[in-house]
Amino acid sequence: MSVASDPLSRSPKLPRLLTLPLGVLPPKLNSTVLAQILNRVFKPELESGELDFLDEKVMKIGVDDAKLTFMLTLRGGRLEAVPKDRPSDLGIEGTVYDFLLLATRREDPDTLFFNRRLRLGGSTELGLYVKNFLDSVEMEDRLGPLLGVMNRFTDLLGRFGGSRRG
Repeated sequence: MSVASDPLSRSPKLPRLLTLPLGVLPPKLNSTVLAQILNRVFKPELESGELDFLDEKVMKIGVDDAKLTFMLTLRGGRLEAVPKDRPSDLGIEGTVYDFLLLATRREDPDTLFFNRRLRLGGSTELGLYVKNFLDSVEMEDRLGPLLGVMNRFTDLLGRFGGSRRG
């Protein structure tokens, strides 16, 4: 496959120097922190049952360039970390840059998934639920000043990491 046709080559990568500290943290700790953040961000949806499609399902989120794996499930109306060795029902993989594009709404989920910038594996039905959920959530008001920081980091990564490969 040529570099031009490889969807991963189009995504700026997080510099390897920045990924080193991330690799020393236990995966369950990373997942626990992400679950706590997402429980706050998606509090209205969790309370209304909009994420019930994840009940007792395991979702694996892989951030390729940061060498991070998050394992999450929904139990009792809250997202929780699960052990890394547990089999996943759904996997979503991409780069930090592509997840930032999704979170800052610079790209819609359809575009990122269609262009294979974010890749789904496992249950197609569960993947469709997640994609539709992400497409429906308005993040701007919830993230407040953090959205500005994420936008600046996305710009920086796009400029700094744009010429890097794999």
